[in-house]
Amino acid sequence: MCGIVAYLGKKAAQPILIEGLKRLEYRGYDSAGIALLGGGAIRIKKTGGRIASLEQILDEADPAETFGIGHTRWATHGRPNTVNAHPHADYTGKIAVVHNGIIENYGTLKTWLANEGATFTSETDTEIIAALIGYFYAKCAEDEAGILHGNQNKFEWSVQRALRELHGTFGLAIVCSDFPDLLIGAKKGSPLLLGLGENEYILASDAAAIVEHTTQAIYLADNEMVTISPEGFHTKTIDNITVTKDLQQIEFSLEQIELGGFSHHMLKEIFEQPRALATCMGGRIDPQNHRIKLGGIASYLRELTRTKRLILTGCGTAFHAALVGEFLFEQLARIPAETEYASEFRYRNPIIEDGTVVIAISQSGETLDTLAAVEEAKERGATVLGVVNVVGSAIARATDAGVYLHAGPEVGVASTKAFTAQVTVLTMLAIELGRRKHISSDQADGLTDELACVPEKVDVILEQSERIRNIAASNIDRDNWLFLGRGFNYPVALEGALKLKEISYIHAEGLPAAEMKHGPIALIVDGMPAVFIATAGPQYDKILGNIAEVRARGGTIIVVATEGDENIASVLGPTDHLITIPEAPEHLQPILTVVPLQLLAYHAAVLRGHDVDKPRNLAKSVTVE
Repeated sequence: MCGIVAYLGKKAAQPILIEGLKRLEYRGYDSAGIALLGGGAIRIKKTGGRIASLEQILDEADPAETFGIGHTRWATHGRPNTVNAHPHADYTGKIAVVHNGIIENYGTLKTWLANEGATFTSETDTEIIAALIGYFYAKCAEDEAGILHGNQNKFEWSVQRALRELHGTFGLAIVCSDFPDLLIGAKKGSPLLLGLGENEYILASDAAAIVEHTTQAIYLADNEMVTISPEGFHTKTIDNITVTKDLQQIEFSLEQIELGGFSHHMLKEIFEQPRALATCMGGRIDPQNHRIKLGGIASYLRELTRTKRLILTGCGTAFHAALVGEFLFEQLARIPAETEYASEFRYRNPIIEDGTVVIAISQSGETLDTLAAVEEAKERGATVLGVVNVVGSAIARATDAGVYLHAGPEVGVASTKAFTAQVTVLTMLAIELGRRKHISSDQADGLTDELACVPEKVDVILEQSERIRNIAASNIDRDNWLFLGRGFNYPVALEGALKLKEISYIHAEGLPAAEMKHGPIALIVDGMPAVFIATAGPQYDKILGNIAEVRARGGTIIVVATEGDENIASVLGPTDHLITIPEAPEHLQPILTVVPLQLLAYHAAVLRGHDVDKPRNLAKSVTVE
């Protein structure tokens, strides 16, 4: 969740740290701080609030301070204020730490350290890490010859010794005033990578903080650490076993994570969807032969064809994409499929039988709940595939194989283009499995051709943005909304409600339209907005009846319908609203019908005066349970 960045090089560290934190602010924005090394001491500046608040309390950058660490926080332990902001120092002031993750045994450690004479100033679990390192550092100084071995110094040994006592997750950057040119990073469960520039190093929780300076990076795996000095870097396990890391190319550019003329990253990413989907399908759809090639899982296609059961798992928006996938696999390939919340998967003793394949879906590839579900499924003998966006991420490494979205970086906290890309990948896979198992070649060819046309159709929908803004303006004073759909568009109703909740703070509920009359219809009052997805399909007539039920009770109808629908007007009143999408087979409609709902949520949030890219209490990559 939190964003960490550290710099060691020849330039002034302060502006590089601040710029890196700004690029990581979508990971958390409750408080922020930096620590700079110079003159034999650690100088810490931190504050509650966002990076802009931190900038206001900083002095002019000192060119001599070429080494430092920084943090932008999403609060877990302790309120979001200056005292709890990172970096945290140990009680001697020699050790400073920034941390992304949760230490589960911090209470026990805090009690023990207090008995050993440590003092604490914050409510955080992170301060315990600094204190624990400081404790072992002092012990090492007392008996250095008896403790150290190999090529370690006492700072490195103290970090390793402390990390072995921690239960939970961490991405860490650690400094010591006695070693003013040595930076240590460590990882377990939270992302951490090291960018290698020209005579400089940047350690960060996300490539967004690195890409301005270099496109070359190494990605740490769990229980690994890196020591960095002006002479170079060395990677090893926390048990002091050397490991060799491959240098990787960061796959996106600085331009891709900048606003590029848009008011918000979310709006930019909504409008990037035609290009993102074309890139996602690029090289995977052969338009001449109507074939789909998913190279990342090519060797698993026979196993997928024979599988008796599919489990799709994810959290939040990824869970809704998984629901669409469930419908696709069952209808097109006739494979029994079910969708599980990743956050619940490992806690309910899941049944994994021979021939079960699990598909884990995550934009960041670092979602801790989903990663835990992957590990649980593998332990129980399932073949586990990943559908992720971030190359080299933890889930990408943990799964047996997978498919990258290639949607480009997604900075907005509320996911948009990742959802449509996830559904696109699942659609391609379902069509290919359907061709092998259930549907005719002609049907598969037709769906493949239609899928290739989806980016152009999304462009058509985006042209209605201003009109959708006006619809939002007419209804933003209402604090309760319903989103209703049937069949393939039921998960889209869930996703539309989630988007509105996430960024506009309007309470919204997504439902299968037929379930409305089994209780939720009691909520409808005069003027209550009810968003229906009423596109052409086998349940079209039924959903017209549901619209009539809401209108009869005074609700305001906002309907997403198919272009050219001449019947829809008969169920709409003068205060109701119509949004249209181009015609498409029902299997492909979720990629289209979600786009106006994304725009509706975006415009509602802006009109209500909210920070769309940094909604309250949320962060982009959920790396805590």
